Amino acid sequence: MKVEIEETPREFEVQGIIIKDFGKVTLDPQDMISLVSASGKECDFTAMDWGFYLAPSLNSRLRSQGFKVALVINKQGRLFINAVEVEKMQLFQEYLAHQESETLCWLDEWDAPRR
Repeated sequence: MKVEIEETPREFEVQGIIIKDFGKVTLDPQDMISLVSASGKECDFTAMDWGFYLAPSLNSRLRSQGFKVALVINKQGRLFINAVEVEKMQLFQEYLAHQESETLCWLDEWDAPRR
């Protein structure tokens, strides 16, 4: 794993929100990092030889961490996966309205047939 953290982050604006880019983490296959929210909830990111697991299981581990997982579309038709802290659902709904985006479905509620 290689970590490159910038002392002064690059800042840019997206739809009226300032984003701070603090750097990069380069993962080798089977390396994992856990991202932790200010409230202490965790979301893992794992590199594989074929790509990435962008999150742990949506309907088990993320749910147990207190997240709901939304598939969101913006007004340009771009798709996003958002992990939303359950107790911050109102903030998320306000964010979607401000961004002119909408939830297509809650992936953690998906009831796919077992194989």
